[in-house]
Amino acid sequence: MFTNACSHPAMTPPTVALPKVDIEALKDILPIVRHKHAAGQHLYRAGQAFRAIHLVHVGSYKICDLADDGREKVTAFKMKGELLGVESIGLGTYACDAVALEDSETWELPYPAVMKAAATMPGLQEQIHAALAAEIRCDRSWMLLLGTLAAEPRVAALLIDLAARHARLGYSAKHFILRMSRLDMASFLALKHETVSRVLSRLVDMHYIEVKRREVHLLDVEGLRAMACAQAA
Repeated sequence: MFTNACSHPAMTPPTVALPKVDIEALKDILPIVRHKHAAGQHLYRAGQAFRAIHLVHVGSYKICDLADDGREKVTAFKMKGELLGVESIGLGTYACDAVALEDSETWELPYPAVMKAAATMPGLQEQIHAALAAEIRCDRSWMLLLGTLAAEPRVAALLIDLAARHARLGYSAKHFILRMSRLDMASFLALKHETVSRVLSRLVDMHYIEVKRREVHLLDVEGLRAMACAQAA
């Protein structure tokens, strides 16, 4: 299922899940390859020839760029039903790296062949266009938010976002595993690793969450939501 990855409470307009796409029907008219990756393995690397977008079928991935100082910069986390490679459409090569955060699997959708094939399936082309547009809007919204929120609201916003995405997949919105490391979280949120750890500890002290290694329980969702909407001074 193609879904909109974006669910931050301060983002407008509200986001909704997109209709289910029949991958089996698409496979009848297009060669679709399944790729499996262990944690830490690359789906693709920046500079590699761009020939496809990918739909996450199982697990999760992080999207990474290289910062000007040579350090890895995490720009997105992608879960089941979300697209990878959208940012590279129109380029000859992939613009960034995609790395599995756990044992994961994707469907490779050859581009632009998938768009031509979609034109023969009622509703599919519109669904794919909507999914592409949603991914782009979400990434832009996070960029804007990270430029306006202080450290605590950033961490709270990420937790609320992950909770909503788990709920859309049919999992618990209040109890989940953080597949990314604290370093990855810090990189994505443009914070120091120590700051992320300190904010998580403060959220525990405030009884907003419980944390045991990567296992998270959300105890006060409304408190987190209010914090996520707070603007930096």
